[in-house]
Parts: sequence; structure tokens; C-alpha cells
Amino acid sequence: MATLPLPNISSQIPFGGVLVASADRGLRDQLVSTLNDRRCPVVTATGGADALGKLESSECDVLLLDGYLPDLDCEELMRMVEQQYPGVEIVRIDPKTRNLIGSPKRWTHGLSNVFRACESVGEEVSGEVAVPECVQSRMVEALPGMVGADERMKKIYRAVRLVAPRLTTVLVTGPTGSGKELVARAVHEMSLRAEKPFVVINCAAIPEALLEAELFGYARGAFTGAVQPRAGRIQSAQGGTLFLDEIGELPVGLQAKLLRFLERGEVQRLGSSEVFRVDVRVVAATNAELAEKVARGEFREDLYYRLSVFPIELPALRERKGDIPFLARHFVMQLAPGRAVEISGEAERLLMAHEWPGNVRELMHVLERALILYEEAPMIGAEHIQFSPVPRRSEPQAPRKGPVCA
Repeated sequence: MATLPLPNISSQIPFGGVLVASADRGLRDQLVSTLNDRRCPVVTATGGADALGKLESSECDVLLLDGYLPDLDCEELMRMVEQQYPGVEIVRIDPKTRNLIGSPKRWTHGLSNVFRACESVGEEVSGEVAVPECVQSRMVEALPGMVGADERMKKIYRAVRLVAPRLTTVLVTGPTGSGKELVARAVHEMSLRAEKPFVVINCAAIPEALLEAELFGYARGAFTGAVQPRAGRIQSAQGGTLFLDEIGELPVGLQAKLLRFLERGEVQRLGSSEVFRVDVRVVAATNAELAEKVARGEFREDLYYRLSVFPIELPALRERKGDIPFLARHFVMQLAPGRAVEISGEAERLLMAHEWPGNVRELMHVLERALILYEEAPMIGAEHIQFSPVPRRSEPQAPRKGPVCA
């Protein structure tokens, strides 16, 4: 496989092991078998985030990196490894020929064994190597629970893959029902914090008087009824991710305290002077135009910039109607598992013609209603597709002038 000359190196040079990162199970199995035969310690990873986690928990000297990964761009992963693990030698595998790319910066006895192992595996591979199917179909269901092949959605999938392994604060924007929480969960699940808590708090659903205590916790005696101290949601997310939904509705009085937490990683409970250090990654979401709220003085400018370090904007469903057939089938399979339910052409045309003011969430509810009405019909037809009336906001009435006659 590799054509690079292998120097004669003493077997006494210490070697920690090899991390094989590839989405191709066959290639991983071949390399593991061959490296084990050559007495090389080997660890495997199926993606970029998995590889970063394995590097942190093992003592590998070499990262053997395939050209295709399901969650991270290889160039981005290489930069992260070079920054975080400068002692690890990165060896690339060409995604088509399976040849090794480039020449290592340094040689060890273990690395020469890696090259010989790759040569033996390469002899078993002939012709073009197919791109793994899981990589080819990323755009259809690239993130957990999300479906779509629209170009804007592909960009979002890529953005999530790039930002997930970092600690960067993410701001997800988009209309109600477009899938902001799904994006936030994907950021968490594709990060190194996936095994830690994912804590959700809706800033619009909790009264202002209670929101501070929910976020930051409180000390005993902080208010009537506070008979025991309690940790807030931020501390509950220790080591994991805190998802702040509807962040645009956060009361102005709490914005300064949230900013301090974001900048210093410190939490001070209500009614206490004690400060707790926390390690929490924050993802926020809003359907409001935060920049306009800043202009009106309803949202702190410094908090806005601190939250929007990495913004991700979701399109409305009407802006990606080509995804509706994929989404419709996805929801039917999800809502009626084990049942072979089809959607008629007429029903699909109705779905495509609708403007979807409630976005993806509305589509799911329409299909849930259709499955109830469908019963044992041959397929979901146009008669089963029913849309809810769009609520209209009444215009404020001008004050009446002059005397009012009885």
C-alpha cells in the first residue's frame, strides 16, 4: 500500500499504540487484525468526536486517519489534534486508493510497523474503494432526528459537526417549530460531553420571579419556603450542556448574571455569597430577532455577542419544500412503527402546496392527525390531510373619541 521506504529502526524505541479512525468497518477490522499480528496496541474510532475522546483516554502515539468521517471534516480534525495532542503523529489514508498520504515527521519502530500493516491491508484492496454509505447519505439524516437534503440543511449539518467537539457557545435561530432543540441536542450528542447531562430550560415558560432560582439555585432561607438549599439548572448540567430555549425572553434583570456565568464559569445561588465553579457548555435558541431587541434596549448587547459566537440559522419549512416528502415519510415511520403506511400522490401534493406557518412541528401534527383518520384505508389520501386554521392577531382598536351615547 505505502511506497515510502522504511528505515531500520531499533525495536527499543517506546511506542504507545495506534488509533484507527475510520467510518469503514471493514478497513478498521483489517487494520486491527494486522496491527495486532505485529504486536501494535490498537484502538478504534468510528468518527472525529469519537477519535478525540479516545486520544484523551488512551496513550496512542499514532492517529491513522481515513479520508471519510461521518461527523467531522478530516482537515478540521487534524488541526484540532495538532493543537491538543502535539505528540501524536497523524498518518492519512487516501480515501480512494487506500495509500498513505505524505511522509511522517518522525519515525519510530512502532510507526514502521504501522506502515507495514497498511501495506498488507492495501494488498487486499483492489480497484476503487467505495465511499461508505453512511457518509454518502449524511445529507438525508445527518443529525439525530433531522431529515432533509436541502442545501441550507447540508450547511447546518456541516456547521454542527464542526462546532460540536468544541466548547464554543452556539446560538440557534429560526422560526417556531423549525427544529432548534433538535440542533441543540445534536450539538450535545456529537460532542465529547455526550455522556453528561443535557439540561433544558425554557426562559419564556417560567415566571420571572422563579427563573433566577431555577437557573442559579438558592440557599436555605433565601425566600419563604426555601427550607433546604438547592442547586440550579446550570449546576445540574455540570460537565454537560445547558440548552437555554427562548433566550430572547430572558428578563433584563437576569441578563447580567447570565453574562457573568458565561464569562467566568461561576454560579452564585440566590441568597448566598458563595460562588461555585462550573464546567458547562451553553447552547441558546430563539425565534426572536435578538439584534432588534438589542436596538430597542430589551437585550444586553454584550450578552448578545457572547451568545452568538457561533450562530446557526434554521430556514422555515416553506423555504425548503423539497424536503417535505422525506420529512413526511420519516414522521409516518416514526408515528406508526412497524406499519407499511403509504402517502398518496394527491396527499403529497396537498402537503407541498401548504405554506406551513408552524414549520416542521406542524407537518408532524398534520401527519399524526392523518394517521388517526386513515385507519385501515389503502393509503393516506387527500381526505386525511387536514390543516389547522391559522390564528390571526386582531388589530388593536383605536380609542373612541367623543361622548358615548347609550
